[in-house]
Amino acid sequence: MGIDPISKKEKVCTFDCIYCQLGKTRRLTSERKIFIPVAEIIKELDSLPRLKIDYITFSGTGEPTLAENFGEMIKAIRCIRPERIAVLTNSSLMPKEDVIKDLFLADLVACKLDASSQDIFELVNHPVNGIKISTIIRAIKDFKSCYKGKLALQIMFMEENKIYAKEIAQIARDIGPDEIQLNTPLRPCGIRPLSKDEMDLIETHFRGLNTISVYKAEKKAVQPVSSADTLKRRGKV
Repeated sequence: MGIDPISKKEKVCTFDCIYCQLGKTRRLTSERKIFIPVAEIIKELDSLPRLKIDYITFSGTGEPTLAENFGEMIKAIRCIRPERIAVLTNSSLMPKEDVIKDLFLADLVACKLDASSQDIFELVNHPVNGIKISTIIRAIKDFKSCYKGKLALQIMFMEENKIYAKEIAQIARDIGPDEIQLNTPLRPCGIRPLSKDEMDLIETHFRGLNTISVYKAEKKAVQPVSSADTLKRRGKV
């Protein structure tokens, strides 16, 4: 079950990744603010039919940790729902203490890491000015050292960064995540996905780590349950 804490019909993000299926980032920012009131999220959750949910997941149209109140959302959800809570983040704001405090509230944090150097980081992720990959890597390491939940790394491979798989794998080893998700852009975007053979070769650099490769991952059937208001807010109608 996904929750979008920032969407107002346009993507708001700290990155403008070349492979993003949502298209170009129109609002490129690192400033946290309140986009959606907590009460609105709780109202939508209260309207859900009876469902079997494994995780309530914060993702959305951009970077969810840009929502200044997403920690409050997690606390409010804990009061009405029994499910575990996950956050999918591009990791860009993890050097911020207030963001880390919010992430500690989740049961699972999945962090993006697509590059091993600043030049590849800028080529692939197009970050807002001032964000450094070295600072992000250090922040993820620090987070892992004291986080009690499950930490996953999400790595997107494509032509632009595949030759750096070994270097990225070494960084992953230094971080020591509970899980590593090896992806390639299979959803419509401007980037060619790597083949299964290419991804299998990349996976060899991650031997000994708990990896899930996109071509081998189990595909779960899902059914949309978004209300009309949610679809309107996300620009789907």
